[in-house]
Amino acid sequence: MDAFYPSVEVLDNPDLKGKAVIVGGIAGRGVVSSASYEARKFGVHSAQPMATAMRLCPRGIFLPVRMTRYAELSDRIFDIFRRFTSLVEPLSIDEAFLDVTGSSRLFGDPVSIAKKIKQMVREETGLTVSAGVAPSKFVAKIASDIDKPDGLTVVSPERVREFLEPLPIGKMWGVGKVTQAALARLGIHTFRDLSGVPTAVLERKFGQYGPRMKELAMGVDEREVVTRQEVKSIGNEETFNEDIRALDPARKELLALAGRVARRLRQEGVAGKTVILKVKYSDFVLVTRSATLNTFTNDGAVLYRTACGLLEKTETGKRPVRLLGISVSHFSTRGAEEQLELFSAGEADHKRKILINTLDSLQDRFGEDIVRPGTLIDD
Repeated sequence: MDAFYPSVEVLDNPDLKGKAVIVGGIAGRGVVSSASYEARKFGVHSAQPMATAMRLCPRGIFLPVRMTRYAELSDRIFDIFRRFTSLVEPLSIDEAFLDVTGSSRLFGDPVSIAKKIKQMVREETGLTVSAGVAPSKFVAKIASDIDKPDGLTVVSPERVREFLEPLPIGKMWGVGKVTQAALARLGIHTFRDLSGVPTAVLERKFGQYGPRMKELAMGVDEREVVTRQEVKSIGNEETFNEDIRALDPARKELLALAGRVARRLRQEGVAGKTVILKVKYSDFVLVTRSATLNTFTNDGAVLYRTACGLLEKTETGKRPVRLLGISVSHFSTRGAEEQLELFSAGEADHKRKILINTLDSLQDRFGEDIVRPGTLIDD
């Protein structure tokens, strides 16, 4: 999708059309989630501190993230994708790989399919999508970014090398600033440069990733479209506008985080056994602590008690904390049905399960904030 979050904001408020719209965390240490193309002309980009974006684009329109609305439109767009093929691999809320190898008999060649998808997305949602058509995931991903917004770039099998070779190495998916700088020191600035370096040299410098980068630079990518990737962990974290300096406020934040993580676990139909606490101090030093439970859980109360125990193994309360996070791994779908293990079996177990199901139903119907622990209600 093209500048998805800002585009949705313009869709819902046409007065924003043609203006620099920036969506993200508005206060304090918030970051940019997405920026319209008008805002990008000022140097605003995703993951940038919001304070920097405000300095670069002082007349921009800064809006908070409305994830519920974005997810609603994302679902409609992905439904359109799945009308053409069942082989859809989501990369994020606004991006996906589609394998249309088996769809030609019904819908025409891949280019025709891409055009139909673009047309249907525009007609049914009012939004634009850019597409890349290519024989591999890697090349299609790069192609989709070449002609934004509302673009369509086609790379036939015989043109893959011709298409890739002039591109700057920064276009390679997965190559960050550090790797890019290391490549530059070797005189590697384009895909053509990289494809000409001996594999042994790249392996010595970058390990196993070196030869893999060379393959990608030559357009070699045998990965298939995977319709559902196994989730390794589910978590949530919060960066605070002001550092936390005492244990009690930290525990309060953990209570909110544990509730959100537990709800996501239940929505996914899983329970986890390993709880990981993430603490980042004000000097950006990051520490993690983990505990493995005897049984699986997706109960926020259990996650909260475990996280509080882990918190005591950190320097929270002694050092200012800028970020806290809770994640859960080591999943079981069976455990999701038996997750109330820390309550005594029988009546208490049954009542607790009814309570959690009722709270989930209320939040599904009326929103996340309709019911919450009293501790989290402001004075």
